[in-house]
Parts: sequence; structure tokens; C-alpha cells
Amino acid sequence: MEHSYIQFDGRRIHYQVEGRNHENTVVFLHGFLNSLDVWAPYIYDYMHKIRVVAIDLPGHGFSDTYSEVHSMEFMARSVKAVLDHLDIKSCVLVGHSMGGYVSLAFADAFPYMLKGLVLLHSQAIEDSEKVKENRANTCKLVLENRSAYIIGFVPELFYSKNREKFRSEIKDIEEDSLRTKEEGIIAAQKGMLARCSRTYIFSQLNCPVLFIFGKQDGRIPLELGLSQAMLPKYSETIILENAAHFGHIEERHYLKHRLLSFVQTCYCI
Repeated sequence: MEHSYIQFDGRRIHYQVEGRNHENTVVFLHGFLNSLDVWAPYIYDYMHKIRVVAIDLPGHGFSDTYSEVHSMEFMARSVKAVLDHLDIKSCVLVGHSMGGYVSLAFADAFPYMLKGLVLLHSQAIEDSEKVKENRANTCKLVLENRSAYIIGFVPELFYSKNREKFRSEIKDIEEDSLRTKEEGIIAAQKGMLARCSRTYIFSQLNCPVLFIFGKQDGRIPLELGLSQAMLPKYSETIILENAAHFGHIEERHYLKHRLLSFVQTCYCI
């Protein structure tokens, strides 16, 4: 992979773009602790049909850390900067978990750029007090022992019955996550802790919204997600029976086809 960067607010944001001859574009935003590498199977499968952009959000992958707090709005502006650099006027935006929070902030600020929105194991309501407390505790744990926190955290994102099956993928994610510096981890946690509710976005968007939930996901209760899926003017919902918080890996083959179909529908192709 050729590493590509843009200058944004005095530092660097790393991205990958494939399928440059295609006008129809899908943009992938990874979740907390991940990098754009998590989308590799999708990038190389889609690139012959559409243009694919994947971005390392600030403090993750090869993108720089900027400050003590990376707000969702700040990260959304970094995404916009990459798209402007590539002269991309519209896209279907796919956000996993934290990437979904960033996608909602992007949709709030730049709704005219969206042909479609995909929230993968993500949702629009601000954190509960309990989750906010957990995020604050995470910052402390990372400062005490970053590696131990990551090794304990990543497997819990997979359905317990899938952990042996995806042992190699879990190890890859752990190794990728271990490259995330503690200041990037903490900046992201503080940014998520401070995020606001954005359920109002759904009724304002004029593009289709696809919600994808894992039935075994302890972080996004299915009832919470489904209540939001009722709000957009145009919405679709996928519920993955045998997935927790990493459906794009746990149900990769199914989601590859469903995501591509959604993107093609958004562009009427």
C-alpha cells in the first residue's frame, strides 16, 4: 500500500484511496483503536467497481495526534479535509463504532456531501453516565498499562463463540491497536465522552441510512439501535445473529455484498 498524507491543521492525516477512475465513492471510518487496515478486505474487493477511501482518524494508525481531546467534530473536519484534497463532492460514509460517531458529526456539518450513511455498531445518543465513567476509567488504565488494557479489550468486542474462530484476526487487531499511542487513545476517549446526542440528524437527512447491529453486541443494546432506525426518512436495518461489535469481520462475506449493494443503491447504479 502506498501511504498518502495531507496536511491538516499543521499535522498529518493518513489515508488510502483506490479505484481512482470511479466517480461513485464510499468512505470508510474505523473504530476506536483501529486503523484503516481493518477495511483492507473491503477496499480490495470494491476498488474495481467504485472508488474507495479509507482514513486513519487523528491519533490512530499513521495519523498524528493533535491535542488532549479529539472531538467528533474535529475528526469530522479531518475527514472533510481529505475529501476536499481528493476533490470528492459526495460519498457514502461508513462508520464503525467511534467512526460512526464521527460520521454523524460529519452528517451534521456537511449533509450536502452524503449520498448515504452507514452506522456499523454505532448509534447517535450521547453516553450514559455509566459509560462516561467507564471512559474516564479507561484513560487511567491506559496511563497505567496501555498494552494490558488493549490485550484485554479487543477480544471482548467479538462474540464469545467466535473468538477461537477469529483468533488470527483478533491478534491482528491487537497488534494494530498496540501501535496506537497512549495520547491518541486518551484523546479519542475524551472526545467520545464529550460527544452530544445527534438523533435529530436522522429526520433531517435526505439520503438513505443503513444501520447494522450485532445481536451479541453488549455495547450497543439492540433495542436502543432499533429505536433510532425508525427515525430517518429512508432507512434499512441489518441485524447480525452471530456477531458482537465486529460484524465487518465476524460476518465479513455477508456484509461485503450487502454494503456494496447499499452503496450502489445510493448512487442508482
